[in-house]
Amino acid sequence: MTTDRIPMTREGFDKKKADLERMKGFEMVEVTKRVATARDMGDLSENAEYHAAREDQGMLQARIRLVEDELARAYIVDPASLPKDTVVFGSRVTVHDLDMDEDEVFEFVGPGSENADKGRILTTSPIGQGLLGKKKGEIAEIQVPRGVIRFKVVEIAPPQ
Repeated sequence: MTTDRIPMTREGFDKKKADLERMKGFEMVEVTKRVATARDMGDLSENAEYHAAREDQGMLQARIRLVEDELARAYIVDPASLPKDTVVFGSRVTVHDLDMDEDEVFEFVGPGSENADKGRILTTSPIGQGLLGKKKGEIAEIQVPRGVIRFKVVEIAPPQ
């Protein structure tokens, strides 16, 4: 786990915190009951239900640790305090894909608020990193798994 600070809106932070409480409460209680029920079935060395429940319990504990780490490193960003003419956390930016000759719109968000289908991408994603700090008219060349994409910043809507 890294020590990098993670920008989040109040909404994203609250959503992550609610997810953590649900995992530590309801989900952990349910998986613990499954482990206990499977343990009562007898021989643990050949008990598939027990091993599956223990594996689920371990994965849930790992998810809990990950969210706890993200919340510990989070800082709440007030979008009103950020620059209006530069791509920053919270910006909604329209870019022109120079290779595909089409426009795309991205909103830069923190963990808990991302939704690729709605164009809400993490500032830590390759596209996020490539566009952060750019101004209208500038071109970003971004290395992604399928190669290099080239975006020209067409418009920047400041954080709401």
